[in-house]
Amino acid sequence: MGQSNGPRSGANGGSRPRCIALVGPYLSGKTSLLEAILSRTGAIVRAGTVTDKSSVGDANPEAREHGMSVSLNVAETTFLDESFTFLDCPGSIEFQHEGAMALTACDAAVVVCEPDEKRVPALQIIMKQLEDRGIPHFLFLNKIDASDVRVRDLIAVLQPASSRPLVLRQIPIWENGVATGFIDLASERAYVYRAHAPSEIIEEPAAIAERKEEARFHMLEQLADYDDELMEQLLSDVPASPDKVFGDLTQEFRDGLICPVLLGSAQNENGILRLMKALRHEAPTVEHTARRLKLENAKSAAFVFKTMHTAHGGKLSLTRVLAGEFGDGTVVTGAGGSEERVAGVFSLKGEEPVKRGAAKAGETVALGRLDSIMTGETITAEKGGIVQVARPAAPEPVFAIGLGLKDRKDEVKLSAALAKLTEEDPSLKLEQNQDTHQMLLLGQGEMHLRVSTERLQRKYGVAVDRQPRLIPYKETIRQSAQVRGRHKKQSGGHGQFGDVVIEIQPLPRGSGFKFEEKVTGGVVPRQFIPSVEIGVSDYLQHGPLGFPVVDVAVTLLDGSYHTVDSSDMAFRQAARIGMSEGMPKCQPVLLEPIMAVEVAVPSDATARINGIISQRRGHILGFDAREGWSGWDVVQAQIPASEMDGLIVDLRSATSGVGTYTAAFDHLAELTGRLADQVLSSHKQAAE
Repeated sequence: MGQSNGPRSGANGGSRPRCIALVGPYLSGKTSLLEAILSRTGAIVRAGTVTDKSSVGDANPEAREHGMSVSLNVAETTFLDESFTFLDCPGSIEFQHEGAMALTACDAAVVVCEPDEKRVPALQIIMKQLEDRGIPHFLFLNKIDASDVRVRDLIAVLQPASSRPLVLRQIPIWENGVATGFIDLASERAYVYRAHAPSEIIEEPAAIAERKEEARFHMLEQLADYDDELMEQLLSDVPASPDKVFGDLTQEFRDGLICPVLLGSAQNENGILRLMKALRHEAPTVEHTARRLKLENAKSAAFVFKTMHTAHGGKLSLTRVLAGEFGDGTVVTGAGGSEERVAGVFSLKGEEPVKRGAAKAGETVALGRLDSIMTGETITAEKGGIVQVARPAAPEPVFAIGLGLKDRKDEVKLSAALAKLTEEDPSLKLEQNQDTHQMLLLGQGEMHLRVSTERLQRKYGVAVDRQPRLIPYKETIRQSAQVRGRHKKQSGGHGQFGDVVIEIQPLPRGSGFKFEEKVTGGVVPRQFIPSVEIGVSDYLQHGPLGFPVVDVAVTLLDGSYHTVDSSDMAFRQAARIGMSEGMPKCQPVLLEPIMAVEVAVPSDATARINGIISQRRGHILGFDAREGWSGWDVVQAQIPASEMDGLIVDLRSATSGVGTYTAAFDHLAELTGRLADQVLSSHKQAAE
C-alpha cells in the first residue's frame, strides 16, 4: 500500500505493525505530510508534490485532475525497525466518510492543521469525531514557518476546536522571522532543522530560555491535572524526571485525556522524524485498538474499511487485521453470517495489488474476492461469526443529480456499474423516484458527484448525462363538482356500455384519495364498482395540470348498465371520462413539496444562514444551540423542495466549508401565481 522500504515485522521482533490515520481540514497538507514521512523514513527516494502530480498519494486520475484528495491513500514504511501503515484521509467534507470508516480500526490519528484561526470550525468537526470515538490523536501544526502568530496564542485560538487540552510539546526557534528549529519541552533539548537530513541537537539559545521554561511548566501543569504525584512535585518545586514526563505524556495520550501538539512543515520536511518518534513510542498498539473496539478476547478478527473493484483482480477488501491471521484460502464470516474464502492477500503499491503472504495482527492488507462482505463489516475465521464493531453511519445526502444515459445500449452495464460504485463509496445513494421516474444519484456535494460520474466513465466505461433533479409536484382541487361519465361504443357484435354519476370533492391536506359508493337499486352492478374505482385512480395519475392528484374524494352516486354490453373495461372508461370532464370544474391547484430542514452551522454564521433560507422562500421556525457542539447552532426551517438544489453550496460558502443540513419531506403547499405558471409551462414543454 503505497511504498515499502522494509519488512513488515520490526527487527526487535516484539512490535506489531501500527496503523495511523492522517486527517485534517481541506488543504491542510495531509498528502504532503505523507510524502515527507515516506521520504524521511527512506520509503521513497524523493518526496513528490501534489501540485506537480508526482506524489505517492492522490495517484488516481480524479485526484490528479482536481488537485485534491478524493479517496483514501494508503502507504507503508518502517521507522527504527518498526512498521507503519498510514491512511491519508480526504480533507474535503464531501469525501470525509471514507476517512471516517478508515479511522475505525486505526491505532491513532495525526490531525494536520494550518496556523489559521479560520480553520477552527473545520478542525472542530474532525476533533469531535475522534473524541466521540475514543481515538487517540496528535495535532500536527503544519506550515509553522508560514505563521506570523505566536504559537502560544495560536494554541489558545485552536483550543475551542478540542474538548481535550491541547498540550504543546515544542516551541519554535525563530531567526529573522523563519522557524529554524525547535525546543522539545519534554526532553528539554534544542534542535535545528537540516535540509534532507535529521534535525541536529544544538545548545539552547539563551534568548528563549525564559519562554521555554514558561511553556514547559504549562505543559507539566496540564499533565498534572491527571496525575496527583506530578502535581505534588510541581507544588513542591521538585523537578519531574524525564521518565515521569514521557510516561504521563504517553498514558494520557493513549487514554484520550490530552491532545499533544507537534510543530513542523511538511513541505520542507521539518519536524517529521520527531513526529515519527512520538508515534513509535506513544501510539497504542493493535492490542489496545482491539480492546477499544471490544475485541480483546477475539482469536480472529479484522475490520474491512474500504472496498475496491479492480479491472483484473476483481473485488478487493482493504482490511486491518486486529487478531489472528488471514491468508490465501482462509474462510471468513462477516455480518450476514455467510462464508467467503479469501482469494489472495495483497499489498497495494499505488492502486495496483501486489500478492503477499498471510497477514497477522496489526497488518493492513487487501483481501481478494470477499463478494458478500461489505465496507464496515468485521470478519473472522472463527466458526459462528463475531460481534460487529460499531461503524460510522453514512451521512445523509445533501446534493443530487439525475442520471441519463448517453447511449441506451449501456442500460444493463449502468446498473452493474452503479452497484459497484455505491459499494466502493457508501456515502453515495441511488434512488429511483417513483413520482418523476427519474434515476437520482445522491451524495455529499457537487464535487463528490462529479468525481463519481467521472469514475463511472473511466472505470466502467459508462457515460451519463447529468440532469437537474425533477421536483415531484402534485395537484389538488378547491371545490366540488358532480358529473356524469358515459362510455358507449358499438362496432359489430358486443358493444361497450358504462354509465356513472360521480361526485368529486376536496379533502384536507394529507388525506390522500378516498373512494366510496352510494349506489341504490342496483343501477351499477356490484361487480363493476371496483372497475369504477380503478378508472378514477387511472385518471388521478395525471390531473388537469399534468401532475398526480391528491387529497380528493370521489363518490359513485348513480349510473346505468346494459345486460349485454356492460363490462369492467366499459365502466373503467366511463369513470375516466367522468373525471376528465369534472376535474377541470373543481378549480385545480398546483402543490409543491415542502421540506423540514435542520441546518447546522457555527454560531457566528447563523445570521447569514437565516438570509440564505429567506432568499429560498424558506420559513424559519427557530434555532437552538447544537447539542454537544460548543459554538454551533441548529436552525429549523421549512423550505420548498424546488429551492433545495444548491443549498449546500451556499451553506458551505457562508461557513468556510463546514455548514451542513438534513432534510425530510414535511407537507404539500399550494403554489400559485408566476412560479406556478413557470412550473406548468416547463412541464408542458417537457411533455411535448
